Amino acid sequence: MTETVLSSATKEVVIGFDRPFVIIGERINPTGRKKLAEEMKAGNFETVIADAIAQVEAGAQMLDVNAGIPLADEPAILRHTIELVQSITDVPLSIDSSIVEALEAGLSVYQGKALVNSVTGEDEQMERVLPLVAKYGAAVVAISNDETGISEDPDVRFEVARKIVSRAADHGIPKEDIVVDPLVMPIGAMGSAGRQVFQLVRRLKEELGVNSTCGASNVSFGLPNRPALNAAFLPMAIASGLTSAITSPLHDEVRFAIWAADVMNGNDDNCADWIARNSESGEAAQTGRRGGREGRRRTASA
Repeated sequence: MTETVLSSATKEVVIGFDRPFVIIGERINPTGRKKLAEEMKAGNFETVIADAIAQVEAGAQMLDVNAGIPLADEPAILRHTIELVQSITDVPLSIDSSIVEALEAGLSVYQGKALVNSVTGEDEQMERVLPLVAKYGAAVVAISNDETGISEDPDVRFEVARKIVSRAADHGIPKEDIVVDPLVMPIGAMGSAGRQVFQLVRRLKEELGVNSTCGASNVSFGLPNRPALNAAFLPMAIASGLTSAITSPLHDEVRFAIWAADVMNGNDDNCADWIARNSESGEAAQTGRRGGREGRRRTASA
């Protein structure tokens, strides 16, 4: 089966159908985070550092890095952010920008094999991004929309993905280095959004033989209790063939839903990771409960 190999200077991560699901931490992204955008624009990267470390400690195998800040020098900020994040973590990165100059700035300092996020099916963008991916020996996220926009028909989105895979081959990029994003729409606005993604990722696996990813949090946009919805969506998408996602590992329900899906898919040998993670969680919970009881007893005796 298709395996997409990414790396940092010291660590390798493999996205594949017979591999554990890959969590790509979403939080180093100033979009919708006004405070973070202001900090990054001002050269303050304390939140970036904290978010990078927290996500890796929570279980992210990769991190998405975005510096899309209006009226800022995105190439310079993205380049610096990548250098900084690689200096404090050892996980591979997804270099996230819609600006080709920013992608190249990030790739020029990246140590390892990066995931470029992203290329669409627009002819002009493919001819700008794909040569860059080939030049740096990276892998690329293929977004399944083109000049006509985002189709509500999953068959149309599939054909866009097929076109990108074909065009990438013309640039010497194998399908192993293409990770297709089927485009997750908010379920609150489109009731069929979940079914569309499940149908599309099955075809991506069975017909194109390519790995897939998505911005998983999009599915719950605008609705209450978003982590619960994300935690329901991801195992269903994984069962359909999704092999990675840009999401937050900081929510317990999301993280454990993904790990449970690995168990059910047979991608956690002998359930070893599940047992270890739950043993650690159980010990922490027991310690917390003991600490709480001790504190109550001390308060009562005082």
